Amino acid sequence: MTAHPFDPLTPREISKSADIVRAHFHGQSPVFRVITLKEPPKQEMIPFLEKEHLGQSPTPPPRTAHVQVILRTDKGTNELIELLVDLQHDTVVKKEHLPGKNSYIDPEYMRAVETACMADQRIQDEIKKLQLPANASVIVEPWAYATDGMNDMTQRITMCWFYMRLLDNLDAHYYAYPLDLCAEVSEQLKVTKIYYLPSSPDERITDHAGPFDRRKIQSTAASEYHPSLRPPPRNTTKPYQVVQPDGPSFTTKGNLISWEKWTLRVGFNYREGLTLHDIRYDGRSLFYRLSLSEMFVPYGDPRAPYPRKAAFDLGNDGAGINANNLRLGCDCLGVIKYFDGWHNTASGEPMRLPNVVCCHEQDDGILWKHTNIRTQNPVVTRARILVLQTIITVSNYEYIFAFHFGQDASIHYEVRATGILSTCPIKLGDTVPYGTVVAPGVLAPYHQHLFCLRIDPAIDGVANSLQIEESHAMPIRDPAVHNPFGVGYTTRSTIATTEGGHDLDFTTNRTFKIINENHLNPVTGSPVGFKLLPYYSQMLLAHADSLHARRSEYAAHAVWVTRYDDEEMFPAGRHTMQSSGGEGIQSAIARRANDPAGLSAVRNEDIVVWHTFGSTHNPRIEDWPVMPSEKMVVGLKPVNFFTGNPGLDVAVSVQERNRSVLGLCHCRDCRKFTGAAYSFAYVAKTADVTVSGSPKAVAKTSDSGKDIRNYFCPDCGTPMFGRKVMPDGKVDEITILRAGIFDDEVLNEWKPEGELFTDRRLEWVNPLEGVEQYEGMLPLP
Repeated sequence: MTAHPFDPLTPREISKSADIVRAHFHGQSPVFRVITLKEPPKQEMIPFLEKEHLGQSPTPPPRTAHVQVILRTDKGTNELIELLVDLQHDTVVKKEHLPGKNSYIDPEYMRAVETACMADQRIQDEIKKLQLPANASVIVEPWAYATDGMNDMTQRITMCWFYMRLLDNLDAHYYAYPLDLCAEVSEQLKVTKIYYLPSSPDERITDHAGPFDRRKIQSTAASEYHPSLRPPPRNTTKPYQVVQPDGPSFTTKGNLISWEKWTLRVGFNYREGLTLHDIRYDGRSLFYRLSLSEMFVPYGDPRAPYPRKAAFDLGNDGAGINANNLRLGCDCLGVIKYFDGWHNTASGEPMRLPNVVCCHEQDDGILWKHTNIRTQNPVVTRARILVLQTIITVSNYEYIFAFHFGQDASIHYEVRATGILSTCPIKLGDTVPYGTVVAPGVLAPYHQHLFCLRIDPAIDGVANSLQIEESHAMPIRDPAVHNPFGVGYTTRSTIATTEGGHDLDFTTNRTFKIINENHLNPVTGSPVGFKLLPYYSQMLLAHADSLHARRSEYAAHAVWVTRYDDEEMFPAGRHTMQSSGGEGIQSAIARRANDPAGLSAVRNEDIVVWHTFGSTHNPRIEDWPVMPSEKMVVGLKPVNFFTGNPGLDVAVSVQERNRSVLGLCHCRDCRKFTGAAYSFAYVAKTADVTVSGSPKAVAKTSDSGKDIRNYFCPDCGTPMFGRKVMPDGKVDEITILRAGIFDDEVLNEWKPEGELFTDRRLEWVNPLEGVEQYEGMLPLP
């Protein structure tokens, strides 16, 4: 199959790119860091996509690879070089030397840092001075050095933080035992500095420390998260299964997904991870591209060296590089389609990243409902969503990234943060105002997670505008305004004309709409559009003059709008590793504003909207020893795009497969079984009933001559359920569930839907008003 222009590079294309680059360097030995797709220019892709959606077969733009290599210089330093490779003509079409820039972190290098650190004799001597327990293992966790102005950033430096694992189990929780020791390692894998961390509010970096305080040792129940190291789990959670007997509602063809009027293409790269392209609903263009473009995690402990903990988890680490294999855990349910990613080895060979994206459906509650209060007839439609999900692990943290597509033409982007808090040592009994003590001698510093969602709209075309709408109360005593009761309010709108950043304002319900002023809604008369449903959160707390702020310019505002540029993909700049600032979105806007030829107009233009959101995470004890996931959701919802509810044609829910019904039964067998005038029975399909444990069975022959088996709780004797058994030994398709297995709250919520075997009702028992009467068994769908 011919690759679509948005498809990631194939393994064959990765190998071919490496061959072309090797030949270009004439016998030198480049170390390959990146071989990934360079997406075609947008001005070439738009006409290609339009012809494609008209059923034509347009000629695709040439396939181009973006390649990043490191070359060793004569001085023993590493030089970063980026190249563009034309795969159609087998040539290097662009080469850029990047002195002072660094590539992303790779696991192989970090393992080498760990090994070099632990092999250093000075490190071994310092570990001995700590006098750790005999069974302890020392763990080194390397981090990228966050620029703090204290070192030369032209060469790569790695920070090494030290922890202790007490148990003889590789899954034991070493973050529970942070050590005072710290080291810096050069790009040449040499330990350059060793020092001890401050462990009280007024301490500074020192070159010595006392032995490890063994009073910090905790019980496994308090410190461990892995089930193999903890007490037995609760046993109250019953199995929950998602079954789709007819298969999923989505179809895939390569990386193209079709589902419930949606079509979109899945992409994947080493840095952003999951990307989505050419997103359409019912054939109408909505978004050219959606992706998470950056994530910054600065820590708020002001004591050196902790300001060096400030991670760009996409620019420095890579969401694609660190993506989980989703088949290895219970990360998705139902019928699942997995997508692989492809990266490269240091020698330029293709490297498979298996099952890094999963595609599945989820029930999402009620899509819409109304009960006519006069007829009491309800109509309810359940919501189904399509989920595209990827999960990354970056050192201690996990992030779940998921796009949710709805039948109402909405899109929601969900981020869940979980994993383990990054910890540092603190003296017993001490506290600090910028962190939480989560265990004896364990401090979890305050920190922020600041994400940036890059939204490249194509709302009925690429000529779009950003409309900012606010809701304001009308004046009450203004003679020019009719508002005698003081209840009126109106909206005020402005349209952004130049690039810039904007803030949220919940006091005015400030809303950001991406509109197409050239296409008006035939009913409302207003431009068609989609509105951003932002996730309200605090922006960067670091001072505007700090290196943190200069390096993460996008974190200054919640919403940015810029003119589209093929080269402008990352709001903190192309190279975030040990960056010094001046390369992000704010700097790019300033350069264009000061350039007479700069394209800074954004009204009715090809624009990009960037949304900054996140979490100010001040840890709590409930986040220990592993965090419950914290959810953040951003929405994109149609506003005056359709002529009515786009989910109105979703079928009304009838639950034909799952439905069970509640009834009162008057048959003699039930009267004998319960000792009452009738029984309370929940009639279910046997196929829908799951029995766990070993209930006690009592067999009898009914008055009708059929074999009935009634089941009781083996502990208390409560009647549980009953079934008929056919002469051939097969169980009847119907199971009668007894009232005793339900809680009172459940029974109070249910009302009988029918009375069964009413021809045998005792004369003194009155029928229930408004309930269907059946002379035989209540019918199941």
